[in-house]
Amino acid sequence: MEFLILLYGCFTVAALAIILGNFLLNSYFFRDTSAYSNSDSARVNPLLVSVLIPARNEEHNIARCLRSLSRQNYPKLEIIVLDDNSSDGTAGIVRDFAKKNKKLKIKLLAGQLLPPDWLGKSFACQQLANSARGEFLLFTDADTLHFRNSVSCAVGALIENNLDAICVFARQITVTIHERMMVPFGNFFLMAFLPFILISRSKNPLFCTAIGQYMLFKKEVYEKIGGHQSVKNEILEDIHIAKQVKRHGFKFMIFDGKNNFYCRMYKNLNEVIRGYSKVLAAAFDYNVAIQSTVTVLVFLFFLIPFVALPVSVFLIEWPSLIIDLLIAQVGIILAMRILQVIRFKNRFIDIFLFPVSVIYLLFISVHSLIKSKSSSGIYWKGRTYDVRKEDDLKLVRDNLK
Repeated sequence: MEFLILLYGCFTVAALAIILGNFLLNSYFFRDTSAYSNSDSARVNPLLVSVLIPARNEEHNIARCLRSLSRQNYPKLEIIVLDDNSSDGTAGIVRDFAKKNKKLKIKLLAGQLLPPDWLGKSFACQQLANSARGEFLLFTDADTLHFRNSVSCAVGALIENNLDAICVFARQITVTIHERMMVPFGNFFLMAFLPFILISRSKNPLFCTAIGQYMLFKKEVYEKIGGHQSVKNEILEDIHIAKQVKRHGFKFMIFDGKNNFYCRMYKNLNEVIRGYSKVLAAAFDYNVAIQSTVTVLVFLFFLIPFVALPVSVFLIEWPSLIIDLLIAQVGIILAMRILQVIRFKNRFIDIFLFPVSVIYLLFISVHSLIKSKSSSGIYWKGRTYDVRKEDDLKLVRDNLK
């Protein structure tokens, strides 16, 4: 028994050391878009940027988002909002804002009814793109708030790095304990497991990620890859359209936008569970075996060390070598968490709640497995999708109608 525990400890320490190395490399390659704020490329002969905002029941967010975008220092913008069949006052708020800010080019579109072979976010984004006149297309969510340099920095980052499309990651605002335990996991696992250097330097779409809160495309590139129509039935349309960019031979990269804009994704436990259940199931292509395996590995690598260390010290007399290995495991994990807290401005106290975060993640992963294989389906933004057949995802209920 002790031999197996020792073997597990050695393997885990070695694996975590490699993961820490990747984490450190990613900290370097995850460039901050605010570094491009003084670039002439975004100011000399600026091209028109179409800011495209899909909005479904966003009456509590849309005015703040528009207000922040209206203060941009980029000189040539149009802002288009699509009211995606909202049942609240989203459309009226946009109209009122446009009337009070007539100097801004703000356009409101009424979203068409969702076709049976599309999913909601992709259809909304495609309608927005069809109405855009800009040479650059910037898709951003209604719950984002932008600093004055948000657009100019993103355009500068794209041009100076000779890229065709980019995704900028927001500073995520977390308030409740449920948000604090789950939302930072997104950045943590990307920094730990995805080699960022290969996103721009490898043509393999496997090395790619994105988040739909902020994606900037050259319009001609967006059209050549087939736009959102090419990912019309993907739950994670943001990641898949980024992969499309690479599949077509164009250059793509992700950037850290914590000094350019921020976002509060969820506001309570119910939203956290629904949001991450949707993401986790789709991230593993609704494959129960793969998701279950990864869930077990997360348990073994990121939770067991925090449980086994106090047990070995206070309850069971294990050899000192095993205890040393457990200390090394916990130390490496906490080192990554400390780096994350410093980089992404999370709360320092949450470093020591990391085991609680893992428990949240494990619970939501199991929940997503159950929901993805259930007739009740995956719920998001007032719509319920049947995802039991990966190749035939479909809308089964629109709860806002």
